[in-house]
Amino acid sequence: MNYIKSYIRRIICLSAVVITASCADFLDETDQSNFTLDNYFTKPEHAVSVVNSIYQSMQPIMNSGFGGGTWMMLEFATGLADTELGQAQNSLFVKDLVNTSDNGYGQTFWTNYYRGIANANLAIAKIPDMNMDETQKQGLLGEARFLRAYYYFNLVQMFGNIPLITEPVDLTSEQLYPNPVAPAAIYDQIVADLKEAENSGLPMRDVSGRVSMGAIKSLLSSVYLTMAGYPLQKGNEYYGLAASKAKEVIDSNEFSLFGSYGDLHDPAMKNLGENIFMSQFAAYIQPSNWQVSIIPYNRGISNYSAETGGIFAQEEFVKSYEEGDKRADEKEFYYSSYTLREDRSQTLELGDYYIYKHFDVVAQTSTTSSDLNWPIFRFAEVLLIFAEASNEANGPNEDAYDAVNLVRERAELSPLSGLSQSQLREAVWREKFYELSFENKTWFDMVRIRKGFNVTTHEFEDYVGHQFVYGPTLKERELLFPIPTAEIRNNSNLVQNAGY
Repeated sequence: MNYIKSYIRRIICLSAVVITASCADFLDETDQSNFTLDNYFTKPEHAVSVVNSIYQSMQPIMNSGFGGGTWMMLEFATGLADTELGQAQNSLFVKDLVNTSDNGYGQTFWTNYYRGIANANLAIAKIPDMNMDETQKQGLLGEARFLRAYYYFNLVQMFGNIPLITEPVDLTSEQLYPNPVAPAAIYDQIVADLKEAENSGLPMRDVSGRVSMGAIKSLLSSVYLTMAGYPLQKGNEYYGLAASKAKEVIDSNEFSLFGSYGDLHDPAMKNLGENIFMSQFAAYIQPSNWQVSIIPYNRGISNYSAETGGIFAQEEFVKSYEEGDKRADEKEFYYSSYTLREDRSQTLELGDYYIYKHFDVVAQTSTTSSDLNWPIFRFAEVLLIFAEASNEANGPNEDAYDAVNLVRERAELSPLSGLSQSQLREAVWREKFYELSFENKTWFDMVRIRKGFNVTTHEFEDYVGHQFVYGPTLKERELLFPIPTAEIRNNSNLVQNAGY
């Protein structure tokens, strides 16, 4: 398998990303010594280094430029995104539902997430035998198990039947060319890792950006919710588990919604407030570079030299927000005008709705080096997971209403009440689509509930047969992405997903 071949040449990834308490010293220096598995893992710093390397697999997903960006794959697959970037063929293939296994976006997800899994496997195998402080040891193992679960959770949802590898691999390993397994086995491993991580003693919040107990429980609630739906359809029991785990995060009182949507893209607020877990970036060291993709193509509004117009929201989607919803107001979640670089007193009407919730104002208008993190779990999502799962498990109830209405209250919308179970179910779905838009969440929800959102009628309709507002219609094959061509070529045990 391609990712394994490249990985075993190095044995261990030592170009580690370090997330310190201040998030200032973001990158660790690569150790120039020649390490092997026999002479590494001899002191605590080695354990920290290998765990840091697991985090590193998150950053490449967010790379963006005139070729598009891997993270956009999950947005164009919803039918709710558009692009001005004609040369970004990978984006257009997904957007127009003519995707193939040669798409580089899928390869980037696969390669980086399996690299993260390989580093996690190494950490989990080697750290237990190290002579080091037990509290630190258990904390590092908890981080490694969470990250392995996170990568597998994404991969299984995107690609379906995939290899399950939980031990370090070398040239003599039986799993050098692993067989794929059914999703149920992947989910069992994910749950096992997260349950073990819950015993790690990690704090509920970690303002440095490392894995916390809040992140572990948030991911587990999302996993249970997904297992309750498609493709496993475990139903009511797992809705109950999802609600219970989300409630633990809520009841911790460690997290709360920001009072302003502006805090969502204020670098000073990263890892704070409602930000439970984020992919870490740092200006001038490892800046977040999706900024060039969320501004219009060469319109002269940004200090960045590259203005790619890589991704923006479909107009019909933005206009489908409930009347009075603050999230749809100018420069809340979206923006349709901005000042000109050459004269900030002049405003340009852009003609489309660009993404403001990830917009770094300082970087765009001054530094061109963004300090923003990418949100992976926000407290708003946990509230909506709880509301949906509690309604499914117990029917409409006060706690479910309280959770969804907190999200609606910030949006300056009237509270929900007096709904049937099916009405509340769809109301929460709509809140998730609106609140978590363009955070790589919506497509996962569409596949889990097997529904697409009709932005014209505001109704949910069957995923297969759902027509995007600009024409293409989802087919059964779009319930998964294709396994990358290079992986199929290098491992004959893999089976391509149907329709690709």
